[in-house]
Amino acid sequence: MKPFPPYASALVMTCLLTALAGLAPLRSAQAQSFCASDGQPRSVQLLERFMNADCEHCWSDPATPQPSVGQIALDWVVPGSKGDDAPLSAVASRDALARLEALGESRPAEVKTSLHSVKELRGTTLRVSHGLPLNDYLGTSIELSPIPVLAKRQRLNAWLALVETLPAGTEGSPVERNLVRNVIQTSWGVRNQRLKTDQSRFFEARSMSIPSGTDPNRLRVIGWVEDERGHILAAAQSRCKPT
Repeated sequence: MKPFPPYASALVMTCLLTALAGLAPLRSAQAQSFCASDGQPRSVQLLERFMNADCEHCWSDPATPQPSVGQIALDWVVPGSKGDDAPLSAVASRDALARLEALGESRPAEVKTSLHSVKELRGTTLRVSHGLPLNDYLGTSIELSPIPVLAKRQRLNAWLALVETLPAGTEGSPVERNLVRNVIQTSWGVRNQRLKTDQSRFFEARSMSIPSGTDPNRLRVIGWVEDERGHILAAAQSRCKPT
């Protein structure tokens, strides 16, 4: 039998990963195959902590703001001027620059914090999930259901961040950190056009690469949806239930 070509193997792996991430909750005693935001309390604020990769002491700064009840914290490490020689270059991501641009913010010299309130979309639920790591990839998904009325008037922007949750004390950090490792950004909705009559939800499922040096056992996803003005309409984070 002839071996599968490389692109076929990659396609099969991608389909498997994304399918696992989009599965509905399983009511069985089998080993857990995915983690989701199901059953998590509603998030009311998103706390984003940015730090420049050049700033060695920023990671261990005792003044680092900590999330309170109802807040989700994200940690972005922005590439610095020293490039690969920066103290935090190993965990720096250009996705952090894209996020700052979306917020209309400049690159911080050291640290910068942004706190956003999450508006409640009544009758609509945001769900995020992910599967198990496979060959340095993780199947992930984000879903908004049912489609809110405002999506008929404007385009919504969805963000899904793959984060490595590091306990307080890791490398001297005074707080737990949700270090952003990868990001997916997509747009939903049609302005001045009718949505398809058979469309009941917005859904995106993709496989995300796991950067070198990441502990796969600490990975999860955090997602949020914004309107055209950048106001956050919904936010959710996955939690893995104990097996």
